[in-house]
Amino acid sequence: MTTSLAAKIAREYGTPAVVIDMDRVERNIQRIQSACNAAGVANRPHIKTHKSPELAKLQVAAGAKGITCQKIGEAEIMAEAGIDDILISYNLIGEEKMARLAALMGKAEMTVAADNPTVIAGLPAAGAAAGRDLGVVIECDTGRKRAGVETPAEAVALAKLVADTPGIAFKGFMFYPTEDGWAEAQRFHDEALAGVRSHGLEPAIVSTGGSPNMKNVGKLKGATEHRPGTYIYNDRMQVAAGVASLDDCALTVYSTVVSRAAADRGILDAGSKTLTSDPGGGLDGFGLILEHPEARIARFAEEHGMLDLARCNERPKVGDVVRVVPNHVCVVVNMVDEVVMVRGEEIVGILPVVARGKLR
Repeated sequence: MTTSLAAKIAREYGTPAVVIDMDRVERNIQRIQSACNAAGVANRPHIKTHKSPELAKLQVAAGAKGITCQKIGEAEIMAEAGIDDILISYNLIGEEKMARLAALMGKAEMTVAADNPTVIAGLPAAGAAAGRDLGVVIECDTGRKRAGVETPAEAVALAKLVADTPGIAFKGFMFYPTEDGWAEAQRFHDEALAGVRSHGLEPAIVSTGGSPNMKNVGKLKGATEHRPGTYIYNDRMQVAAGVASLDDCALTVYSTVVSRAAADRGILDAGSKTLTSDPGGGLDGFGLILEHPEARIARFAEEHGMLDLARCNERPKVGDVVRVVPNHVCVVVNMVDEVVMVRGEEIVGILPVVARGKLR
């Protein structure tokens, strides 16, 4: 079924088109800011989802305490736009990155994460070049098995190393607990806290993370801030995690049905180069078609989304424009240079995805 808005978008921009509902965006910003306020922790949203200085400014205006970036390239875009409190939640290595980090320290209050002595050994170069200490948080793993030290003793040793190294300063700890691992995170935190205090250190930052963890925000005693990202748009993974509804999904991909070669199958003009092949942690298919929720986007070619329509009572026709909620919205945004902004049935503008494609 092609609505009047879908017809406008198809006519003016073509499909596939990545579209954000600004009313939902603003509602999501306010909802999560209010949840952080109620939990007594600062909101430091991760911009990896939207990659837009304009949306980051909306988050800060709503009450966010700075932002989180994953790449120096993202942080450079945000600092240039006037965002002046930035955490880079990733290990940074290399002289080229240290030079860029030093330049950033002249524009914004910068904090970086580290989980090993090699990373820490390189960071003083940025502080020396900037003429002031660079803040460092120790990343701690409590079950997700990504980056992060695995024991409180390691966290304490790294904190002391940072504190004893000229040019850098110990700022605290960074956690990304699993959704059901907050008791373990609390034990880790309490032991690490006691350890650093025995060396005369006090964490100013205890940062927890993740939109899927919004159900747990504030549960870690001692936490000072939370780093949600996906919440601004939401996606099928957030719905499956129980932290968003379909009505909270602010980004959809408008796509045209371009083939119906057989009764039980069809083709969308959105393939892996648009929706990406992210399975969303085991979701059924590669996106949810709002007009035909029984349909499955079963597989992809680069420009083809192969539809399995066997379960559909009402099946789309060639030429229909449909809206797809992606499995994982962050990777979809990183595929496009701009998104179309709408309110109700009206197109209100184009938003450049300024910080997309930053590999470093």
